[in-house]
Amino acid sequence: MSFMNWVDERFPATKVWNEHLAEYYAPKNFNFWYFFGSLAILMLVNQILTGVWLAMSYKPDAELAFGSVEFIMRDVEWGWLIRYMHSTGASAFFIVVYLHMFRGIMYGSYRGPRELLWIIGMIIYVAMMATAFMGYLLPWGQMSFWGAQVIVNLFSAVPFIGEELGIFIRGDFVISDATLNRFFALHFLLPFVLVGLVFVHIVALHKVGSNNPDGIEIKENKDENGIPRDGIPFHPYYSVKDIVGVMGFLILFSMVLFFAPEMGGYFIEAPNFEPANPLKTPDHIAPVWYFTPYYAILRAVPSIMGSSFPGVLAMGAAIVCFFFLPWLDRSPVKSMRYKGPIQKTALGMFVIVFIILGVLGVLPSTPTLTLLAQVCTVLYFAYFLLMPWYSKIDSTKPVPERLT
Repeated sequence: MSFMNWVDERFPATKVWNEHLAEYYAPKNFNFWYFFGSLAILMLVNQILTGVWLAMSYKPDAELAFGSVEFIMRDVEWGWLIRYMHSTGASAFFIVVYLHMFRGIMYGSYRGPRELLWIIGMIIYVAMMATAFMGYLLPWGQMSFWGAQVIVNLFSAVPFIGEELGIFIRGDFVISDATLNRFFALHFLLPFVLVGLVFVHIVALHKVGSNNPDGIEIKENKDENGIPRDGIPFHPYYSVKDIVGVMGFLILFSMVLFFAPEMGGYFIEAPNFEPANPLKTPDHIAPVWYFTPYYAILRAVPSIMGSSFPGVLAMGAAIVCFFFLPWLDRSPVKSMRYKGPIQKTALGMFVIVFIILGVLGVLPSTPTLTLLAQVCTVLYFAYFLLMPWYSKIDSTKPVPERLT
């Protein structure tokens, strides 16, 4: 009896390998945009491994946290590299996920039968933001402290329960040692929740099959052996393709890691190299770049009777909108390749607006920039709210029966 036979009698290793790799048939026309799913998994593994290593030397104590980060950077062997792999990796993780989401929107990967797959992916995105927010406080630098102060105070704007909610999140009446401890615990836990969500995401993907740039369901056209005519085995074809993508990505990642890990203050802000001081507010408080589009929407909405809750509501709605994409898009075709000029223009406008909001979220607020943010916020929500109308009236091209 071979070793693999012995294993298969006790654990379905070969069955799992065949179903999810060797005999999992994916569309044969995957392109550049399909690198980012595997790159997202790579970055999740990077964040977990470097995070666990950092936790070995980190002190979740308000008096010691900043000093322990400096100890990691200066005295722990290769500590500076591990810390920068983690901090730069967080930004790289969000870049990869944003591109992965854009590909899904561009090719209609949220359309049936992949609605649940899309929703699981959006839950992963929200869990990522929660994980990043918790980790943002841990260096206990000036921007970490005051950025967390601003974000937690947003929850205090919720009517009726806001004050109690803020105290519950902080674990105290102010950002303090109790806050740091609970954020550290949650930041350590949530990545493993992410692993579970990613597993469910992949199971859902393999149940309904991968989408493709043409938006054609390859499972509907099979040969006499039940194999999709337009499919090829994921392994070795796409596993090798993904390795090439990983190598290219790691070259770019290493260039940033070794030559510009702070990325001019966008990945690690200059005030975060100063220890947190509750008595000294930085000149300009802004969250890290991957939160700034939503922060710009928050600031764009005027307060009502001194309450910032309308802005908080708009910020939350900006994220929730993505969950409803499967039901907002009424186009008879899935892929942007076969959609008309209205939908292509709308998607291009949305991308530009999202980038502008991201830039505005970093900059200090002025009357002119606030007006621009308000215009962009209206356009942002118009993309979603008007989609049932413009996606239905837009012209479309005929979709081929087979993959192109």
